[in-house]
Amino acid sequence: MSDQVWARVQLMVAQGNVTLGGAEKIQVEVLDGEPLDNIKRVEPYGFSYRPKPGSQAHLVFPSGDRSYGVALIVGDKRYQMDLQEGEVAIHDDEGNFMQLKRGGTILAKAATEVIAETPLFKTTGDAQIGGNLEVMGQTTSAAGYYGAAGGMAEMKGGADVTGGFKVNGKDVSDGHTHTSTAPGTPTSKVN
Repeated sequence: MSDQVWARVQLMVAQGNVTLGGAEKIQVEVLDGEPLDNIKRVEPYGFSYRPKPGSQAHLVFPSGDRSYGVALIVGDKRYQMDLQEGEVAIHDDEGNFMQLKRGGTILAKAATEVIAETPLFKTTGDAQIGGNLEVMGQTTSAAGYYGAAGGMAEMKGGADVTGGFKVNGKDVSDGHTHTSTAPGTPTSKVN
């Protein structure tokens, strides 16, 4: 093999540190201090990311031509998660992540909120809420009860009802009437 061919082969693969990350291209300084400005970045289907300066890039140069390079993998060990064998996660540099854990658990962590933009959110099993629940629309129950284990609903701290209020079809709001209202007589049932 000639010296020229061997030199080209040696220039086909490189590893370097990202100095500037863009949507389609990155700037890299390879391990021997050589700056490369026009490195095309490829992403796996369904995943998008913007590498930070200091990330590690693994590069290939077709025909050993350093004027055209492709970053096949860009990783960043500074933010690598500690996973068990077989686990998978997507994460960022701020500690937000979604992790497919061993045993069938999916763990999601977000510093501020998780937003699901969908017309319907379903679960086939139970749901537990560790904090408060605020419902912006109406609530219904197909089972017809709201208490624990099918029992009567309890409201600790009272209830503040604005508008109509019915019990067993009878109006018990402030607009309801009784037939006997004379002082000292027993109150009749609600009409």
